[in-house]
Amino acid sequence: MLRIAVPNKGMLSEPAWNMLAEAGYRLRSNPRQLVVEDPDNDIELFYLRPLDIAVYVGRGTIDVGITGHDLLLNSGTEAKEHMQLGFGASTFRFAAPNESPISTLEDIQGKRVATSFDKLVHDYLVEHGIEAETIHLDGAVESSVQLGVADLIADVVSTGTTLRNAGLRIFADPILHSEAVLIRSPRLDEQDERLIKFSRRLQGVLTAQRYVLMDYDIPVSKVAAAVAVTPGFESPTISPLHDKQWNAVRVMVPKAKVNQLMDQLYEVGARGIIVTALQASRM
Repeated sequence: MLRIAVPNKGMLSEPAWNMLAEAGYRLRSNPRQLVVEDPDNDIELFYLRPLDIAVYVGRGTIDVGITGHDLLLNSGTEAKEHMQLGFGASTFRFAAPNESPISTLEDIQGKRVATSFDKLVHDYLVEHGIEAETIHLDGAVESSVQLGVADLIADVVSTGTTLRNAGLRIFADPILHSEAVLIRSPRLDEQDERLIKFSRRLQGVLTAQRYVLMDYDIPVSKVAAAVAVTPGFESPTISPLHDKQWNAVRVMVPKAKVNQLMDQLYEVGARGIIVTALQASRM
């Protein structure tokens, strides 16, 4: 049975739960439930703190987990990143008070940096030849400068509104770009059949989220031009119609480009263009 850790709260939790549900796995029935057995799919789900998942995967008996790329790096464990999951995108940045003279990476020399990701920040500063003190704080760090704990902070930023409201401004290049990832135990072989099956299911969900099925009719003489617009994965499915001068085409296309592709196909000569959402897939 594959043991899987998922976030029990935080911004990664709901997208992770939705992905598992769409992949056909059983989830907990109430928020107090911390362990769920799913014998039909041969898995066991453990709901854990996002900060702890990489530790349980890297040092414990959990086989795989869903966590953030930044949380994995900060854990200092031997857990391995297995695949990106396409949600939970964030940027890790330095921020200093608006009135502070700190405005470049070099200005951090000798300063105090408050962060929940002390290992990640320490390693980044060492890599760039900067000596500074990292102050570990759990939870929000925006008030640390005002309360005299630090001179600046390093934290996850999405819109920057929270930092601006706290009188802080972002400076220097991003420390890290992060997103949700599937990680695996160093003791779990990458070719383990359970891991391959689990990964394939998640990839199927990602494909269904990113692609749609497009059907259209096209004159036989213009099939080649239409296929050039929508080549699909391996190749489109092309079927003859009752009118021998026309073919029907079925193909998967990127969801983000649907309207542009429909316009191009119409100009080529396609008619009856229909788009259908995908529920699941195996590619």
